[in-house]
Amino acid sequence: MQAHSPTSSEGPRVLLGCFEVGGRPIAIDVAQLREVVRFRAATPLPGAPTQIEGVIDLRGTLVPVVDLGRLLGGERLCPGPRSRIAVAEIDGLAIGLAVDAALEILSVEATALGDPPALAVHSGCEATRAIVRRPGASPLAILSLEHVVETLYRAALPTAEVAS
Repeated sequence: MQAHSPTSSEGPRVLLGCFEVGGRPIAIDVAQLREVVRFRAATPLPGAPTQIEGVIDLRGTLVPVVDLGRLLGGERLCPGPRSRIAVAEIDGLAIGLAVDAALEILSVEATALGDPPALAVHSGCEATRAIVRRPGASPLAILSLEHVVETLYRAALPTAEVAS
């Protein structure tokens, strides 16, 4: 990923790691990213929720890998030379997010962040933590890693517990 230099130094800024998932850009707060590594096939775990592709050994630490496109309701990742695993940390848990490509590090003013529209939130779009408004470019969704982890936890629950 290459850094995108800020155009102004007014006010607090937020650094975002931008990735391609299913042909669309998505961002993750850099404060939650440990590193980005080349894609490698994960070793499947018997009995794991289908959202967990398996684990990789990252310098002696086993990291579960999730196909982010599939988790977000899209197509399964078709690994290629640009594919990466974004290793994130949330609440002390490491998680690998398989993505189509790493795009850039983007520095944006905190004032450019906004809440997702109410209709989107009420209709189940909980995976988006915030939206970045970018002059001259399409809005950019910032992923809620808390939602990703919650989705994985819910997937691991027996069906009877999810329904109650």
